[in-house]
Amino acid sequence: MGSLDATSTSLAEDLQDLQLDRPAKGLKSVEELEKLTVDEHLSDIERSVYLLSSGQEVQRISVIHNLPDLLRDTESHDECMRRVVPKVREVLHLAQTEMQVAASSAFLQILQKNLVPVQNYSQTFLQTILNSVDSKDPDVASAWLDTLLDVIDLLPKEVIKKEILGSAIAKGQLAQSVQSRLACCRILGKISTKFEPFVIKKEILPVVQSLCQDVDYEVRGCMCRQLDCVARGMGLEATKSAILPELVELTNDEECHVRIAGLETVVNILSLLDAETCGTTIIPLVCKICQQAVQAEDATLPVVATQLGKLCHGISDNLTDEQRQWFIDFYKKLCHVGLEKNKASSRVTTPLIDKDRGSKESDLTDIFELEDKLVECRKNSAYNFPAMVLFCGAKQFKPELHLTFTHLCKDPHFLVRKTISSGFHEVCKLLGNNANLIQSDLVALLKDESIEVLRGVISTIPAILDCYMSSGSNHTVSESKSGPLSDIIPAFLASENAIFTCHNWRLQEELMRNLSCLSRCYSSESLYNKVIPILRQKLVKARALPVKVAAAHSLLKLTRKVKKREQREEIYHGLIHDFCHARKCYLRNVFIDICRIVIELYSKKFFKETFYEYLLELHTDSVPNIRLSLCSILPDLKRLLILPTDRGLLQQLDACVRKLLVSEKDRDVSDGIQSAVEELDKIHIPMQSMTRRNFFEQDLDDQKKEEEEKLLLDNEEKELKKEEEAAEKKKGDKRNLVSAKKGSENGSSSRIPGPRKDSKEVSKTKIVPPGKAPGNKVQVNSNICKPSSGDSNINKKRVSSPKLSRLPLYNSNPNLHHGRPASPSLIPIKASTTSTTNKPSKTTRGSGIPAPGSAGTRRASVPTISTSRRGSLGGQLGTEVTPKAKGSNGALNPSIKERKKSR
Repeated sequence: MGSLDATSTSLAEDLQDLQLDRPAKGLKSVEELEKLTVDEHLSDIERSVYLLSSGQEVQRISVIHNLPDLLRDTESHDECMRRVVPKVREVLHLAQTEMQVAASSAFLQILQKNLVPVQNYSQTFLQTILNSVDSKDPDVASAWLDTLLDVIDLLPKEVIKKEILGSAIAKGQLAQSVQSRLACCRILGKISTKFEPFVIKKEILPVVQSLCQDVDYEVRGCMCRQLDCVARGMGLEATKSAILPELVELTNDEECHVRIAGLETVVNILSLLDAETCGTTIIPLVCKICQQAVQAEDATLPVVATQLGKLCHGISDNLTDEQRQWFIDFYKKLCHVGLEKNKASSRVTTPLIDKDRGSKESDLTDIFELEDKLVECRKNSAYNFPAMVLFCGAKQFKPELHLTFTHLCKDPHFLVRKTISSGFHEVCKLLGNNANLIQSDLVALLKDESIEVLRGVISTIPAILDCYMSSGSNHTVSESKSGPLSDIIPAFLASENAIFTCHNWRLQEELMRNLSCLSRCYSSESLYNKVIPILRQKLVKARALPVKVAAAHSLLKLTRKVKKREQREEIYHGLIHDFCHARKCYLRNVFIDICRIVIELYSKKFFKETFYEYLLELHTDSVPNIRLSLCSILPDLKRLLILPTDRGLLQQLDACVRKLLVSEKDRDVSDGIQSAVEELDKIHIPMQSMTRRNFFEQDLDDQKKEEEEKLLLDNEEKELKKEEEAAEKKKGDKRNLVSAKKGSENGSSSRIPGPRKDSKEVSKTKIVPPGKAPGNKVQVNSNICKPSSGDSNINKKRVSSPKLSRLPLYNSNPNLHHGRPASPSLIPIKASTTSTTNKPSKTTRGSGIPAPGSAGTRRASVPTISTSRRGSLGGQLGTEVTPKAKGSNGALNPSIKERKKSR
């Protein structure tokens, strides 16, 4: 209870300290306001001098900030240098930290902008900088030292040697403070690249060697990091004789901080050394550092893991096969450090039984610190994995590094998995055609439970899929179920569930945008059935507006890749129905954003035909925010129009604007439509003839989009035509197969039946010559009876034609109406029944020539009926059977009697 009361009391005190409803203390009194008041009639120079002399701290800081502007003015430049600058230097002696930092920034800007000649600058501002570097306040000294290092880059060599070199050497003496010696190390490293080698050897090198042997480890470490610059200024030979011995000694220093600095300097100096020096000095030194780091497991181990990639890349040309294999094995050891069960158990139990420890809390702290170092080591090793793949080679990846890569992807700590997932695309690029080896690892990362791991791989998934598409896998998922993308893309789509369970809307937005990269990997049907439904769902249900916009962008981009027109139209109509006509106002507001994306991705013609009128309907929306958003897109609509084609659309736009101007009551919407009208007046609508000539270059992108949309429609029509032709061909093949089967069952001889002797019906057969199509039928007339083809001899041998002198002189299609011309005899007429008793009519084999007694009957009672083909004669014979023609007394046609007599 006592602890609870204490907690309640402290909480009450904290609430009392807030006092949000009371006026803030420390408001300026009338007297203080009078002190801050300055006469308005004073000039800038006089006001600056007055404020620096008797102004408040904030006013002095303001003057110092404006000092570059005062010097930029040519009229007040000389007076400013004569009156203001000396006053500034005087004030800085006793100034506080904020004013000192402001002055350091202003002095650097003056030199960067060349507001003062270099000679004048070195006499005034540079002296102040050099004096301020020795400030007792570490923050002030650090600010002025950074300014001095930046100034050295801008000053000529003569000024540096005269004004800075002597001061820097003086600061590096052992009698000076540690802060001065640290400043000396950084200054010497900066100016070493400015002088000739002999000057460095004579003036700088002795001080450098002295600082490398300094009694303070911070000074040794700081000077060690500057040896790279000193070595580049001295050259190779002097470096080998003077710098390398110091560097080797520093890498073996008793302090971990110095050894880390030595390793970093070794990595930076590699490009300067020759092959002999690398082989005899650097490589053995590096191997020794690596072994010591693994054995000690101290702070140098993460640094070794960080620098190993650069180190191996720098010495790769000088390594033997045995040394190369040693570095690869050492890297594998770094990737597994801290994961061995035996070592982990010993680390946990050993500190607890150590009696020399102060307490168990300190023991646990040491355990956690060591564990953090080991995790950081594996994380840095994962960061360097692409460099090690380059060092090892893509061909040796499977036997050497594949298993290590899998272990890193399944590491128990999420930071290691996050690092390896962020560099996954780089590994894919280096592997090239062997990228399929790490397919299962990518699937495992996509199924990871950690959002941070998913962030690393989702952000680079477009580059990863491009690698898989270009590595000999140029097929979509639907075309090759066993391809590498068949497992990756489903896992990628499944990651959406985990990502949308968190509240990281930026990651959700990135996922929605990256879904558009699936257009190269998925077929049209797969996009429509698997990807587009996800985008449409998130477009409606996502909470953050940027996520909705990203989903709309990917949806409209993928819809352009959908081949079927009805599917595309269904998507467009769904957008109009779900958003433009939605009951919720925020969905209608999203529709305006959708229209902006359509204008960006699609052609002007498409937007005007599909979304233009629906968008203008929102000007009557009951929610002011919708009308306000519409006002911002009205100028974009006018830019889409071309006269005189879009005159009607322009009239609709004008009517919408007039209605908003006249009837709008909301103040914000009124201001918005006024701004839109001002911008609309500035937009010139081009004429169609002018567009072809003057605006062709500007509309080139739009024409390209329109051609792509037209090509999509043409391809769809071609595919439909091919499908119809294939169906007809399949149907014809099936019919021929059935006919051939019937012919093989009946035999190979002709199956044309001849007229029976006792029959009252006789029919004529039209014979198609062998090799001719069944459609080449024989035309039979009342006056002429000959085949349509030239094979008349063959026909005469098979069927004897009746003599022309004995045929009746009747037309096969008599004209029953004398006032009208006779209809052609060869036009096919649909069969119909003329008998009042509805009896099936009998047929004869002939040309349907009517008997003399049938002249009074209707022509519709003598139809021409085509029957199915029967039998085969070299091919298939075309037969035409017509109903029997009788006279009024039921007698046979005279033509058939004459035929019997001729036989």
